[in-house]
Order: sequence, then structure tokens, then C-alpha cells
Amino acid sequence: MKMNQKQGGILVLLLAALAVIGAWRFLPGYVTRPVEDVFAWGKHQAIHYELISGTEIRNIRQVMTKDPSTSRTLMWQSDFAEEKPRVEFRVKGQEDIQTVQASEEAFQDGKARTFIHTAHLEGLQPGTQYEYRLCYSKKATDWMPLTTFQGNSFKALIFPDSQSADYSVWKATAMPAWQRNQDAQFFVNMGDQVDNGQDASQWNAWFDVVEPMAEKIPMATTVGNHETYDLNWKVRRPEAYMKLFNLPQNGYAQYSNRFYSFTVGDVHFVVLDTVFSEMKDLEPNLEQDEIQWFRKDMEQNRQKWNVVVMHKDPLRYAFNPATGRTGRDEDIEQEGKVWMPLFDEYGIDLVLSAHLHTYRNRGHIRDFRHNPDGPLYILTGVAGDVRYPGLWKQHPLDEYVAPQPETDNYLVMTKTDDELQLQAFLPDGTLLDTATMEKKAQ
Repeated sequence: MKMNQKQGGILVLLLAALAVIGAWRFLPGYVTRPVEDVFAWGKHQAIHYELISGTEIRNIRQVMTKDPSTSRTLMWQSDFAEEKPRVEFRVKGQEDIQTVQASEEAFQDGKARTFIHTAHLEGLQPGTQYEYRLCYSKKATDWMPLTTFQGNSFKALIFPDSQSADYSVWKATAMPAWQRNQDAQFFVNMGDQVDNGQDASQWNAWFDVVEPMAEKIPMATTVGNHETYDLNWKVRRPEAYMKLFNLPQNGYAQYSNRFYSFTVGDVHFVVLDTVFSEMKDLEPNLEQDEIQWFRKDMEQNRQKWNVVVMHKDPLRYAFNPATGRTGRDEDIEQEGKVWMPLFDEYGIDLVLSAHLHTYRNRGHIRDFRHNPDGPLYILTGVAGDVRYPGLWKQHPLDEYVAPQPETDNYLVMTKTDDELQLQAFLPDGTLLDTATMEKKAQ
């Protein structure tokens, strides 16, 4: 059969199109596989995804693991269930991609419902730059950085209470800190992240601020008393906090994500749950169970340097007489009477606390008095818009008090082989205080 000129032209175009498609399929890095097969591969090449829009997922975060040199937890949220949520990651600059399936949990709290996704990356190489993206169905985010830890030197950001009525103040503290310290490897929040633990809008506002940082470096969070409040300001277990942060396990299912530890180089961090008075009826054994865990953890994980992070401060402050308020005498708080002897016993080097919304450097304390052989105690300050300017009288153990009336601050921890330094800054970069500890190799 003979073709006319028109039919011949169509055939030529068809053959050309097939040739282009065939060539495209064999370009380096291109693989065609149905998304259903993704979990059958351990490694694969790049898949062409539709880009996830900013409204489809929220609150992307890296979360601290017990050993951040070889593992990382990734979490995010959505307003809807996702089809086959997963994380893809690769060594930066390489083509081979690995896939980890993510869990999905629907969480209803108060009037809000969210879907929480969690993926655990294990077996990573220390000191390696990776990149990851979040995926579901045939969609994916852009690639984001993830770097594993290595060695004994690092920098960390430390943020005191960020609870707020307007989280723009929290943003005005956290973001300048991050912009000045983008070489920080992780950040710590000292508890009372939000004003009301059941208010999803506050959690979203808090995450909106930290997401540019949290998608790049892991966070280590601390539960505070405000995480225990429901929408009617009644005390409950910190349900939202326990769901939003998948932290290292402590061996107690009833206290999941509440107290934990992790190690960075030769520094062991112990993060305590200090909501004992709030939980006295709901969890009457919390403190004794935690003490038992603390002893076991320190016996198994003690390092050259050992740091405790706790929300409530171990010292009791009296009200400043100038405020006209009375009813509090300066002393050691109950938390201090119980825990400070344990810190002495196990050779803790540094105790970071919060709760009182003021920055105080108390120097080294042992047996409830100044002693260079005891831990350094730092009350970290305030990072939200709930401030108590001039409320507290100076404690006899205070060695430095931030200028009054007090505004927000953040801290930078810098660790080298033989030195651990803390510096407190105002949001504009003004240096308030420096504390340095030295310890030669043992």
C-alpha cells in the first residue's frame, strides 16, 4: 500500500517521538517504576515526582536520636491521610537513593485533628552530608540537608521558655539566633514550648518559627508544665507533646518521649521530666521511676562531659520586694532537694534549667553551696513574650543576673576537645554572659 505525502509525514513524526521517548528513558538517573514498587527496592535512582506544595505538609522536623552520628528521626504533619508516606535520602552528590517507610498516626486533640508521620533513619555514616525528601503517593518535597555528627567538637543553640500569646516574639528571638549560627548541629528547647499544650494553633505557630532550622538540624525538646494544660487550663498528661516529638526510648511506655538521653561525641545529655507536682495524682510514681532510670542511664552512658537539661529550676526564688508581692522565701526547691545530690553523686558538669523566665548564672554548686567541684548551674532565661521583668529577688547563689527589666535571650553552647562554653545573647546579638569549663582528657 502506498502512503500519500501527508501520511508519510505523520509516520515520520511518530517515529521521531518514539525515538525521543526511548532516548529519555535511557538517560542517566532516570528510572520508570510504579510508585507501588518503591518499597521493594533498598536503593534506586531518581523518580520524577510532582512537587509537594507548602500547604500539603507542615511542621517538618528532624528529631534527636540516642546516637545522632548514625541515626535520625524525621517527622512531619498533614491535615489528611497520606498514601504510602515515606522518606527518601541519599549521600549528597550521589545518585543512589534509599527509602524508609514512615508511620502515620491520626491524632485528635481538643478541637483539632492532625496526621503525624514519623520515619527513623538508621545505619548512617558519621560525619556525612546527606539530603532527604518527604514523599507520599507520586509527590515529594525538595531535597533538604541532613548531616550526621562526628568527633567531640560541636555547636548547639539553646532556647528557654518560648510560650507566647503572639509567637512573633519567639520568631524575633529564634531566627536571629539561627541566622548567626547556621553552623549549629542541633538545638535544645527547655520546655514550655507553648502556653497551652492542647492548643494546636499554638503548636503550629511554634513550628512555623522553627521549621527553617528544624528541617536542617535536629531538635532536643523538654517537657514543661505548660505542655500539661488542656484548653480549660486543667492539668492532664502532656498528650500532644508525647505525640509531636518521637524521642529516644526510656523503657517506660507510660512516660514515652518524656525523659531521655543522647550522646554527642564525648558529651552525654540527660533530659529530665520535672512535672512531678502536676502529675502527682495522674502519675504518682513518675519521680521515683525517673530517678531509677537516671541512675541506670548514668551508669551505662556516662561520658567525659555530662549535662542535665530540666525545665523546672532547682533553686527557689523569693519575690522582689519592689514588686509588692510576698509569699515566697528563697531556698532550694523540692526538685533541687531530690536531684541536686544525684547530680553531685554522678559527676554532672552542667545543669541547664528554665521555668522562671530569667537568666541567672549561679556558678558551681555542690552540697547546696558554692563549690568548684560541683556542677555549673545556668537558669537559661526567656524566649517568648511571657516575661516577668524584675519579679525575682537575687538568690544568694546567683553570680550573674541579666539586666532588668529583662527581655528575651538565647544561648550558644560551643564544645571543643577540652572546653565547653556557654554564651547568653540578646536577640540583637548583644553578649550578656559567658561561662567556660575546661577538662583535659582523662
